[in-house]
This record gives sequence, structure tokens and C-alpha cells, in this order.
Amino acid sequence: MADLDLSNYLGTLTMAVGALGTAAFALVDTSKALFPSGGMSNTGFAAIRTAYHGLFGKNAVVGPLEYDLATLHGNWINGRSLADQQAIAKSLVKLRLNGSTASALAAATGVDAKILQTVGEKMSAGKALEDGESNVLGRFDLALTSILDGAYQLADQRYRNWSRVCAMFVAIIMAVIGGLTIDHGDRIGLYILAGVLATPIAPISKDLTSALAAGVKVAQSIKR
Repeated sequence: MADLDLSNYLGTLTMAVGALGTAAFALVDTSKALFPSGGMSNTGFAAIRTAYHGLFGKNAVVGPLEYDLATLHGNWINGRSLADQQAIAKSLVKLRLNGSTASALAAATGVDAKILQTVGEKMSAGKALEDGESNVLGRFDLALTSILDGAYQLADQRYRNWSRVCAMFVAIIMAVIGGLTIDHGDRIGLYILAGVLATPIAPISKDLTSALAAGVKVAQSIKR
């Protein structure tokens, strides 16, 4: 009976801590709406902005790039799939490919600048490309895909990491406030510990609870 009570206690405790972590993540996620320009998401989007500006170099016309970045930022904040976002970003870069931007784009992607400039001019004029030009455009496309994929992966990693850190602090605050409503801080260390554990436990709380229950059943079977 004691083993069964322990199982119930651990299961309830795990689910409660997991629920705390889930609530903390939800509060952090609402910063997208509560704060200007997306709140927490801006932590990751900076990597995309840097990569996009880097493609066009220091002498790029800022205005058109900011229009593109506003589109990319909207997709990022709305949580569109990374594959779709990368495809849109690549399309916008190609849309900006012309005689004046070809040099910077060629330097960023490691392709022949003169040929890429010709490609940009022909694409702007709607003219057909020759085989050599199509080959350069293909290499440019691959390099561009690699650059944007790296930027989006880095942005996503930064967003997830900072979300976890912020959610941990939110969970600690929530746990301490909740604890102080039922006692006078006698076990504040345990409440802080619960807040620290809440964010890593949240995604696996159900599985962890099931595993604990299964472990107790095994122990009971062996004891018999």
C-alpha cells in the first residue's frame, strides 16, 4: 500500500511540475502579442536579419530589404514552418537579383560575379538564359539555400534556448508565489527546485509519470 501511495504521490508531483512548466512556456509565448515586434521571437529573428543583410553587402539599398524583412518577420512571428519560410526568403532574394545587387550576392555565395550580373539583368528583362548562365544560377541557388538554412536553424535554436531560460525563471516565480500562499516560505528551496525542473519535465511529464507507475509495479512484483 505504501508503494502504491508513493507511486500516486510521485505521479501527481510529476504532473504538477510538468503543468507548471507548460504554463510557464505559454506565458513566455504570449510575449509575442504583449511586446512590440514579437517579444521573445526577436531573439531568434536577429540571425535571419543579419544573414539577409549580409547577402546584399554594406552598399545595399536599405528600403527594399526592410520590406522583405517585414514579410519574413511576419512569417516568423506567426510560426510558419521553417521550410516555407526559407522558400519565401529565397524567392525574395532572387527577386532582388539584378545588375546592381549581383556583385554582393556573388561575393556572398561564391559564384562568378560577371555571369551572375548577366543572369540578373536577363531575369529582370525576362530573357532566356544560356547553359553556362543556368549553371551559375543553379550554384547560386544551392549556396543561397545553404546560407538561409543555416540562418533559420540558428534563429530557431536561439529562440528555443532563450524560451527555455525565460520559462524557467517564470516557473520559479510562479512556484514561489504559489508556495507562499500556503506557507511562510519554510520550503522555498523546494519551490525553487520545482521551478527549475518544470521546463525540462514539461514535455515528458506524461511519459515520466507512466514510467514511474510501471517501475513501482515491477518493484511490487519482485517484492512478492
